[in-house]
Amino acid sequence: MRRISWLENTKITWTLISIITLSVIVGNAVLTRNIINKLSITQSSLVNSGNVLNALNDLHVLVLSAETGQRGYLLTEDETYLVPYTEALNELAMQLSSVANLQPELPEQENRIATLLTLIKDKMKELKDTVDLALSDKESTALKIVLTGRGKNIYASIREQFAEIVEAEEFFRLSLFANLSSAESEARVTFVISAITSSLLLLGMVFLAILNIRIDRQSRARLEYQNERLAEEVQARTAELDIYAEELQRSNRELEDFAFVASHDLQEPLRKIRAFGDRLRSTYANQIDAKGADYISRMHNAAERMSDLINDLLEFSRITTRGKDFAEVDLNDTIATIIDDLEIAIKESNAQIISCELPTIDGDSSQIYQLLLNLISNAVKFKKADVAPLITLNYELVDATPEQALVSEKWHVLTISDNGIGFAQEYADKIFSPFQRLHSREEYKGTGIGLAVCRRIVERHRGEISALSVEGEGAKFIIKLPTILTPLNLERD
Repeated sequence: MRRISWLENTKITWTLISIITLSVIVGNAVLTRNIINKLSITQSSLVNSGNVLNALNDLHVLVLSAETGQRGYLLTEDETYLVPYTEALNELAMQLSSVANLQPELPEQENRIATLLTLIKDKMKELKDTVDLALSDKESTALKIVLTGRGKNIYASIREQFAEIVEAEEFFRLSLFANLSSAESEARVTFVISAITSSLLLLGMVFLAILNIRIDRQSRARLEYQNERLAEEVQARTAELDIYAEELQRSNRELEDFAFVASHDLQEPLRKIRAFGDRLRSTYANQIDAKGADYISRMHNAAERMSDLINDLLEFSRITTRGKDFAEVDLNDTIATIIDDLEIAIKESNAQIISCELPTIDGDSSQIYQLLLNLISNAVKFKKADVAPLITLNYELVDATPEQALVSEKWHVLTISDNGIGFAQEYADKIFSPFQRLHSREEYKGTGIGLAVCRRIVERHRGEISALSVEGEGAKFIIKLPTILTPLNLERD
């Protein structure tokens, strides 16, 4: 047997391709996401650092503007210098609040900004104090305060603090630009890797697709070759079956002819045996002693049993070969006919037959009649001593079991129950075989063919028959027939 490579297994191949494709996509997605996150974080840091520098520059400009206005007024006593001074002070208050809310990423910057804000507040106080003195006609006092150099020293500290903050922030921005450049390089490498892996993956998929197409063509060629061989074998086997069927039909015709001839030839000597026995009994009755008369009686009974047996066998063999086409059969009419035919036996045994409303089914009317006649007559015959037979017929339409569904989805179920002598359940299958008797001929007459005929009729109708019984408590026969019937020919038992 040829070993199949994993490459020839389409399911495994495409599963492997899917796994590799998914792995490449996930890997590229993770790399891209990391680079995008790095770029986003770096860009956000640059924006935040720019905001810090811009806010500090604006603050520095406002301090210079306020100080310029203060000095111009103190030196010239020209109140026009108070306009930029006042505007700068008002904007300084808002800008101080804005700078206080900044969130620099360098930890040491927070302390530097806090120190810067304290110095600017001191500077604002110094500016305001000197201008207020000048406005109160105390210009000399205000100039003395200015000339002490206190304000100059505060501004020098402010400028120094500005320089430290800006220097640290500029250095931090340089590192961010370096990170940005690194992220851009990584992105280019990632994109190159993604392009290479995607190209390799695409080439691999194309290769595997071509390989699968080639393997598929080879598999189709092998399958076509196998189909051709199978068709040849089926054709040869069909020819053999046709020959066998013709031989079987010929054999059945010969068996039927043989059965007819055999029954005719066997019945003829039996009739002579009975005729000569009757003559012996009638003509020589006075000359034959009691023992001889008993022998003649036994011979006559044996001949009758042989005749019955031949007739039953002939009937058993003709169930399929002489069966009629299926047609509608009203079971109510069939039961009425059977009760009429068994009128004498029913009256002699005081039997009571109770039947529910029965359906009309498709079947061989004569065989359905024979089936029900055998079962009901057996129920009348196998009765308890001094107990009138009670025979009940019940019907229901049931859904098929999984096995039965292959024949029909719905099934007729007919149950025939009696209160007779019954039998041990272990014999439930045995009683449907030909010549199987559970009682002696002296107790109950019969050839042992009746129930075998019943089973053969049910099987021809593609149905099932079974029996349930407890010895001494009656028997129940269950007939199951599909609602959709096609005759089943049983040429061979």
